[in-house]
Amino acid sequence: MSMSTSWRYHRHMASDFERTAAGGGQDHQRERILDAAAKLLAEAGLTGISTRAVAAAAGVQTPTLYRLFGGKDELLDAVASYGFETYLAEKRTFAPSQDPVEDLRRGWDIHVEFGLTNPAVYTLMYGNLRPGRRPAAAQENQDILRHMLERANSRGRLKVPVETATRSIEASTTGAVLLLLAQPEPQRDPGLIRPLRDMVLDALTTAPTPDADLEASTCARAAALLAVVSPQGGLDPLTSGRFSPAEAGLLREWLSKLVDHGPA
Repeated sequence: MSMSTSWRYHRHMASDFERTAAGGGQDHQRERILDAAAKLLAEAGLTGISTRAVAAAAGVQTPTLYRLFGGKDELLDAVASYGFETYLAEKRTFAPSQDPVEDLRRGWDIHVEFGLTNPAVYTLMYGNLRPGRRPAAAQENQDILRHMLERANSRGRLKVPVETATRSIEASTTGAVLLLLAQPEPQRDPGLIRPLRDMVLDALTTAPTPDADLEASTCARAAALLAVVSPQGGLDPLTSGRFSPAEAGLLREWLSKLVDHGPA
């Protein structure tokens, strides 16, 4: 390798390193800005957030903030999504039960609890309406709700189209939480809006059919047995007798089919 070629090679490698370092620095600056904005939001509310105040709190120049976020609206969207991440993480790992309507009830309660526990972030997300703009976290939350409703619909539990149910639940939950947040903190009792939750879900959903209840019960029992039957054989959980590995394998195959073909 000639000297000039070697210089170009090492300079190329150095440039790659500099770009990587710069990218890491930008990520760190972005995190600092979001953290500073979230703290200002919690302490002073939406009126306490200006690009100048956030930049000063984060220890960066205002042009850096604009370069990373584009403007105040984009910053507010990012702060809302940043604050909502814990809530969305819980919703993403939400374990569905055999009753999709009961899951909707649980989802409503989780939403209300987050809003009352994090009033500043919640108000920024749903109370700071800007036509044509929707934070990514709000869209993801709606998508999760829509998926839960599609599951209920596949079980024949919806009275209305999925999109109608999605809009109705989103409007009623956010409206109810914002109404509670407008009250003095000692009066923010989530029990006050549970009747609304039940009325909305009763208006949108149907009761399960006896066949659906039987199917769900059979599936749940099969799953419970599958969890205790060892592939190596051994003690029969039903008769307290013993069975061979071949018998255990056959039983597990049957149980798996019951679980796989049970309620969605």
